[in-house]
Amino acid sequence: MQAANSTHKKPPARIIAPDAKLLVSREEAAQLLSISQRGLDYLIANRRLPTRRIGGRVLIPVSNLRKYARGDHPERIVV
Repeated sequence: MQAANSTHKKPPARIIAPDAKLLVSREEAAQLLSISQRGLDYLIANRRLPTRRIGGRVLIPVSNLRKYARGDHPERIVV
């Protein structure tokens, strides 16, 4: 008779580092830039940060996040 704990378990989910991803969600992009999600939405709406749409999802290329983070932005996000 087998114990209840010896049943097959699902392997843990694989965690993907942001460096390995090409596109990230709006929530992840805001976290990577250390800004609010609303601030990120303003950047997207004002076309200061390009996006890609796949189905109904709005995704941001990590390369564009890095480019944006490298620059100085003395102006306010919300105008």
